Parts: sequence; structure tokens; C-alpha cells
Amino acid sequence: MTSWVGRTAAEIAAAVREKQATPREVVAEHLARIERLDGRVGAFRLVRAEAALAEADEVGSRADLAELPLAGVPVAIKDNLAVRGESNRVGSAATPDTPADDDHVTVARLRAAGAVVVGLTNVPELCVFGTTEGVHGTARNPWDTSRTAGGSSGGSAAAVAAGMVPIALGNDGMGSLRIPAANCGLVTIKPGHGVVPAGISDGDWFGMSENGPLATTVEDARLMLSILADTEVVRPDTPGTHRIAVSLRSPLAGVTIGKPYAAAARDAAALLIKAGHQVRRADPPYPMSLGVTSLTHWTAGTSVDAQGLDPRQLARRTRVHAAVGKRFVDRVRAGASREELRRRLEPFFAEYDVLLTPALARRSPKSEAWHERGWLRNVMANTNYSPLTPPWNLTGWPAMAVPFGTLPSGAPAAVQLVGRPGSEAELLALAERIEALRPWRRTAPLD
Repeated sequence: MTSWVGRTAAEIAAAVREKQATPREVVAEHLARIERLDGRVGAFRLVRAEAALAEADEVGSRADLAELPLAGVPVAIKDNLAVRGESNRVGSAATPDTPADDDHVTVARLRAAGAVVVGLTNVPELCVFGTTEGVHGTARNPWDTSRTAGGSSGGSAAAVAAGMVPIALGNDGMGSLRIPAANCGLVTIKPGHGVVPAGISDGDWFGMSENGPLATTVEDARLMLSILADTEVVRPDTPGTHRIAVSLRSPLAGVTIGKPYAAAARDAAALLIKAGHQVRRADPPYPMSLGVTSLTHWTAGTSVDAQGLDPRQLARRTRVHAAVGKRFVDRVRAGASREELRRRLEPFFAEYDVLLTPALARRSPKSEAWHERGWLRNVMANTNYSPLTPPWNLTGWPAMAVPFGTLPSGAPAAVQLVGRPGSEAELLALAERIEALRPWRRTAPLD
């Protein structure tokens, strides 16, 4: 019998369209893997086994099956996006356990394309932090289960890296796609503002949060983005030569980049030079105030999301985060600091097409009860290991995490690619070139 676990979304959909497999067969095999492995990984808050099999049968009977780009593909959804008939808990005890009446627009688009939702994935409370644990579960890195999968799309990333689903949906407000993707050896793209419908919580963290794919290949990430996006994401006709700046400098003052991640960026730069791209060392003109700007926006977004929730049912770190941010909401909503950051960085991206950086500064923290620890300890842990992602939420420009190299532990390392507005297709093409020249192992060795 052909095994569909470990296949890409593109491969599964092609097989289902060509009647080499049924959606039920594919979904059932992935559900069996979830049942066998998720006790060790903690990717899912809710598994929809019975409902998913019924929905797989519906997909299999669709008259347009032969045209569906995600025909029969199992997909996991981050638990801050509505799935019809299921509650949306956002990692908290304070949120209501009330079934959603309708799918979020991104979920609806995946289902229209033939995907089958197998479950909702774990997140940190209100999707605030870069580690995923709380009252609904703990998501661990399948490559090293002593470490967190990252956050806030940690459960979605863990599900894909463990081979429980070939693709998953997450979102990114300060790095929440790129952080877990980098930890778990996945490809992701945080699209630029307005490319994919957001509708995340109350106001999308002032427009900084974007929905996007988590996948094991660039092809799957492109496929999923093309389904989610409002506009067509077209592969460039020719690869082209890019002007690439490589920077090993942390955007946040006082935070250093660890040797393994710096080495990954240097090695990726060398690879791209050999591939014919124009690569040189150059640091973006990050302002000294960037750390303060990041903190005010991060906390203010949580303050808005926490409104109307019983603070007694929130973890202490979440309550403090929201309280700190309350005083900044009006300033952040005005948007002046974000506009100033864009103006400061635009000349750099007029000179360079792409910025290449390490994806993270160091490996992810240990998988522990971070939700029971103090606010400052959480903030420092997050800042010290992921200083490179927040600037691109503040600007609203596209950014990717791409697996590259390995850490001393054997877990994957990764680089980040950043482009100007509208460059999603170019970033994906460059990532695809990296993938072709330096392929990565797609699924963690859990068996």
C-alpha cells in the first residue's frame, strides 16, 4: 500500500485528482499518525477525526475533484482562526468554548480548494509569545522534543514537521510563522500587508499580523499562498539575478547572533554568490529606538486582544503584557513610528532586492512551563532568541524563513529572506533556488 504520510501537498493533491488515492485514505493515514505521535509532540488542541473523515468523503464526491489544487490534502489550522463548528480558544481559559458559525476566510479558501481540516493547533495564550504552552497543551519541536516548537504558530509548525499534515495555516504578528518554521525546519512566508486577508483577533495587531503557510517545500508554500492570497502569486518566468544584502547584525541593540545561525547566513550567502547573484555584506539602518518600538507594538496588540476577557483567567505573563501595552494603544494606532521606520529602510531596499539574515539568534528555549513564569523572563527569552523577525511586521513587508544547515544538536538552522512590498514571488523563487542547491530533510525522524 502506498503511504501518503511524508508526501508533499502537491503530490497528494495530484494523486487524488488522478484517482490514485481517495481523500479518505489520505486523511485516515494522517489521523493515525496524529494519534500515534501527538502525545510526544503536542501539536493539536483539537483533532477532528470523525468530522475530517466525513469531510474527506465530501471532497471525494465533488464534481470538480479533478480541478482542486488541494484535493484531499489534510491541513491543520492555528487555533486563532475560526473553523465552522469548532471553538476558537486562542490558547486561553478566558476565551469562550463556543462553536464558530462560519469559517475564517482563509479556512474557507483552503476548503474550497479541496483541503480537509484535521484539527486546530496549540498556541500560547492570545498568541503573544515565541514559545507554545499553556492550559490547552505544549507544542514541542519534533526535531528535539526537549525544546519548544516556537510560537505563536508552534502547534501548526510541529504538526507539519512531524509529518502529521503536509501543510498548516498560521499567522505572524512579530515572527509567529517564521520563528516556529525556523525551529522546526520548515518553509514559510509572511506575506506583505494586504496580500492575504487577515481578520486576526481585533484589528490584526494594528495591521501587523498576516496569515500564511507552513510547509516542507517551497512548492507547497507557493501553492498554499496562491490559494490564500487575494492577488495571483506568479512564479517569475526567469530566475533573474538579485542584488542581495547579507546582514549578521541584530536589529535590537544588545542582542547578539549565535555562531550557528550566523554561519547559516554566511553559508547561504556563499551559495547564492556561486549561483550568480550579487551578494555583499550590508546592514539595514535600523534605528536605536527599534527595541522600544517593537515592545510598544507587541504589548499594545495584546492589550487590545485582552479587552473583554476575564483577567482572572489569564496567565500572569499575559495580564502584565496587556497592562504594559494599555498605555501605548493610542500612540501605536496612530502609526507614526511604523511610517518612520518604513521611510528609514526604503532607501536600503532601493539599493538591494533582498535582505538575507539569520532567521533566529539562537536555538529555541527548552520546552517548559513558560506560561507559569514571570513576564520579564518571558520577554527576555523571546527577545534574545528572535530579534530578527519584528522589523518586517512593523514595516508590513514580506519575509520568509528557509531551512539552511543544522545546529550542533542536529536540529535544523534557518535563514530569513526579506523583500520590498510586492516581492513575494521573487522571495519564493530565491528560496526555491536555495532548496535546489541545498535540499533539506523535510520531516523529523520521530519513528
